[in-house]
Amino acid sequence: MSGAVWMAGARRTPVAPRGGAFAGLDAHRIGAAPITALVDDLGLPADAVGCVIFGNGVYGGGNPARLSALAAGLPETVPAMTIDSQCCGGLDAIHLAHSLVASGAHEFVLAGGVESYSAAPRRFRRSAAGEADVEYQRPPFSPWPGRDPDMLEAAALLARQMGITRAEQEAFACRSHADALDARERLAAECVPLGGLAHDAFTRRIGPKLCARLPVLAGDDAHGLTTATTAVEADAGAVCAIVSDGFLAAHPHLKPRAIRVAGGLSLGDDPAMPALAPVAAVRETLARFSLAMDGFDVFELMEAFAVQAIACIRLAGFAPERTNLGGGALARGHPVGASGAINAVRLYHEMLVRPEAGKGLAAIAGAGGLAATLVLAR
Repeated sequence: MSGAVWMAGARRTPVAPRGGAFAGLDAHRIGAAPITALVDDLGLPADAVGCVIFGNGVYGGGNPARLSALAAGLPETVPAMTIDSQCCGGLDAIHLAHSLVASGAHEFVLAGGVESYSAAPRRFRRSAAGEADVEYQRPPFSPWPGRDPDMLEAAALLARQMGITRAEQEAFACRSHADALDARERLAAECVPLGGLAHDAFTRRIGPKLCARLPVLAGDDAHGLTTATTAVEADAGAVCAIVSDGFLAAHPHLKPRAIRVAGGLSLGDDPAMPALAPVAAVRETLARFSLAMDGFDVFELMEAFAVQAIACIRLAGFAPERTNLGGGALARGHPVGASGAINAVRLYHEMLVRPEAGKGLAAIAGAGGLAATLVLAR
């Protein structure tokens, strides 16, 4: 086994809502942009990359990590793989990269995620001979129909069960947008301009009056979810440079911006209540790596739904004043397979601009009751 494993850099594209600025781009063009930018940032030759790993959820197959790597100009000899753990894929790619680097299999792995909701294929299930194929919206995330809920309905149920009101969810969403707007200049440093877009396109100034006019998408009037409290489907790509101790020693110019990958894991939980999966994952992370929540200076928590973020903050003990300091997915959008990687990019850059930040934690929930976490430490 090698020594410490480091995140030596991280970049992402802006996030564009489905049908927006990236609608005319193939997924691999979205994925290639942050790869090219990050390799340039690091001042390394493209053939220094040992492997590329991307998460992806809705592309439909074909290994978009490989297409992205080739489109970015990496040598044809660099292997690439795509993993699908839905929303957790971007963080799970980083976990896999960490394992490969820690084991000595590679010294430098690019790990992240890419998603193009705009180009997501239509899904059909083959029927019996002579019958028409049946279109469906998503694959099953559980083998038990009674424990495979629609994500929106599951979030609405959570809101009702925990008494998290519509007004509380809307206030959370308003803060997410406001924090993202306040941090726009800071966020620009991590974004790779693409398709005429230099910043997250969905972020805007919203307030209680606007939110109150929106119809309920799921749930009751008191606790229901709306478009303001649900992350919009989106397109984006993100990638992190995961390197070994030896690689860092051989390239000392990388050391000032390197932050240690100090832990993280993937964990399964109840498929019927996927929004709460990060709670158990965070608790297991703390136990496994002998950490405490009050020891973290920065948190990045996925905001697929406002109610999901509120519930996880409450139950896992996230410090709200240190969580999603540049806004969250409610202000950006949710490019499924890239969302975990974007959380990692955000965590890395928030720690870079805060030299006093010793530890950071990212967490995300995924369909089917999955969760992933990542710990960065100086």
